[in-house]
Amino acid sequence: MKGNDAGNIQHAAFLNALCSYIVPFENMLSVYLSFSAFMIGDGKLLTNAHCVEHGTQVKVKRRGDDTKFVAKVLARGIECDIALLSVENDEFWRGAEPLRFGHLPSLQDAVTVVGYPLGGDTISVTKGVVSRIEVTSYAHGTSDLLGIQIDAAINPGNSGGPAFNEHGECIGVAFQVYRSDDAENIGYVIPTTVVSHFLDDFERNGKYTGFPCLGVLLQKLENPALRACLKVPNNEGVLVRTVEPTAPASDVLKEVHGRNKYLSYFRIYQLLFAGDMTELGIIREGSYMKVQTALQPRVHLVPYHIEGGQPSYLIIAGLVFTPLSEPLIDEECEDSMGLKLLAKARYSLAKFKGEEIVILSQVLANEVNIGYEDMSNQQASNFFGTHQINFKD
Repeated sequence: MKGNDAGNIQHAAFLNALCSYIVPFENMLSVYLSFSAFMIGDGKLLTNAHCVEHGTQVKVKRRGDDTKFVAKVLARGIECDIALLSVENDEFWRGAEPLRFGHLPSLQDAVTVVGYPLGGDTISVTKGVVSRIEVTSYAHGTSDLLGIQIDAAINPGNSGGPAFNEHGECIGVAFQVYRSDDAENIGYVIPTTVVSHFLDDFERNGKYTGFPCLGVLLQKLENPALRACLKVPNNEGVLVRTVEPTAPASDVLKEVHGRNKYLSYFRIYQLLFAGDMTELGIIREGSYMKVQTALQPRVHLVPYHIEGGQPSYLIIAGLVFTPLSEPLIDEECEDSMGLKLLAKARYSLAKFKGEEIVILSQVLANEVNIGYEDMSNQQASNFFGTHQINFKD
């Protein structure tokens, strides 16, 4: 990292409007949280999506300057944990130069992480090497995308800051750590391949549409009896176990977009976009064939994050209805949800775009709902005769 690059790394803070998913109609205290961001040109900044979730106001300041500037969140990529910010005040950009992006590093390449972690107000620099490059679980989006594992320290507040190679090029964005009593200094960086997909998506569509998917749950074909049953001669391809409601089942997926390795199935989605056509090589009842399919964004029946940050709700006669979400399950405690409702949350697929599981979350005491006091966390099967229930309608 060159000395002038540090001036393009910002110390940022946002007002986090905390919300309750159990009591969605109550406002909670707001607190300021600190994170890092960096300039990429064209009046824009990059940071992590989890840094600006529930944020009602985002402010950034440049190194060595206490002047704070209001930033606007242009897009948030939940799966890839990236957010795009803009600052309209020209004074903020005076004398600034955007960081240069580099290519995917190699193992043992030197890496430098820069940001504003807890423990001080000035910029912090930690160094290490690239330990691993593989498909990684992104904690914020509960998704699997390519990630870079490093042994340089990443602490709270580092999130959203850049990681540099020895040539001063940005190779990614610091975003999470692995915490365990048996391990230390395991940090993760979002590589520039994922960052480029996010930026290209925003440029093409004017918004973030998400990484595409086939809408399938895959299983490796390691068992000889399973391969024989499916008439697959070699240990190649993967079994399509579960599919979207509109797709055929029981195929063996052998190729995706010309790639026939399991890891390549994941990497290919970092090159394509929602709506793109891709060619699949499949084995169906022992016969090999090729089919064309359109890639679509992943649709979660039970969302991991609420668009806009605040949960929707409806109160009728003291009955509080709200969409089921993972934050609600975490806050309410899984034990009180019931196995049937949890099974739907974990394993059911959306049958149509916008489908939600609407639940009666609680009952507010009132004479009109006498006898319903003990009912909570129950799914609403129909509403005034309508069986397809969602808050958007």
